[in-house]
Amino acid sequence: MTTSAIPSTATEAVKRMTTAANDFLNSLNDSQRQTASFGFAGDERYKWAYTPIERDGLRVRNMTDEQRAAAFTLMETGYSARGAATAHRIIELETILGEWEKIENSDSQWERNIDRYWFSIFGTPGSVDEPWGFRVGGHHIGLSTNIINGDQVAIMPLFFGANPAEIRHGDRKGERTLVEEQDWARALLASLDDVQTKLAVVDTIAPADILTTNVRSADPNVAPKGIGFGLLGDSQRDQLVTLVKHYVTRAADDLSSNYWREIEAAGFDDVTFAWAGPAEVGEGHYYAIRHPRFLIEYDNTQNDANHIHSVLRDFTHDWGEDLLSAHYRASH
Repeated sequence: MTTSAIPSTATEAVKRMTTAANDFLNSLNDSQRQTASFGFAGDERYKWAYTPIERDGLRVRNMTDEQRAAAFTLMETGYSARGAATAHRIIELETILGEWEKIENSDSQWERNIDRYWFSIFGTPGSVDEPWGFRVGGHHIGLSTNIINGDQVAIMPLFFGANPAEIRHGDRKGERTLVEEQDWARALLASLDDVQTKLAVVDTIAPADILTTNVRSADPNVAPKGIGFGLLGDSQRDQLVTLVKHYVTRAADDLSSNYWREIEAAGFDDVTFAWAGPAEVGEGHYYAIRHPRFLIEYDNTQNDANHIHSVLRDFTHDWGEDLLSAHYRASH
């Protein structure tokens, strides 16, 4: 087994996804199905965004209650129980964000509504000979799932965002989203001594967003390196590994288990942790966890450091490119 591809199968995940995708498609009328369906080949599959822009696919607003239930069941097949709960909470924040913008007299050009999420199917669900997949997109949700050879699944890039990260009004005041992503990294930073801190903190000012943005292929060198894994103490290494695993386990259990085994096989010796911005809560901050294979980015600078963007990218496995290359070599 090499560290450049993920050959581990995910048969049960594919069964769940196939059933859910076909249930969703079968719930649609002809016009809706046409809007939701795309060929697997071409550029459309690579289009993703975490900003509240309009996008292609079938919008939740244009679905019946039954169709919405089928759509979100499909979404949940890609996530672990924790990941699915987080995704639903992120979507619910749209209503909270709209209320807060009115309170602050800062109405956005964007409509804040939980029905501004789009679902798309690529190819033919259940196909073994040809790859297929599905996409869920909307503000702060980026889920792109690609199924190759009928039993291999790629689910990256894997993005979560939150605005507000902490609710500041109403009955849910004080409720936080993406808590571990923020608190665990800050705890790691706080555990560093002066020498380690000088290596880890690469800038006193955090960038305005994640540096990889939503490009199709992430640049391995775009994020800072910071402090190397070998310069951390044992407990600090454990904290960093735990944080990486937290990002990985956003995905469904069988998918994340396969990927985690591959990461463990590659090892953590080349992992680095970089922080930018102040350490204090409420100040804009950023961190990156780099490895020759993957990159984790987190940024919380917007809206008075109450607006999180976070993502896991894999330099060869995003969009299932490694699996697709192997598939096409074998098939053609």
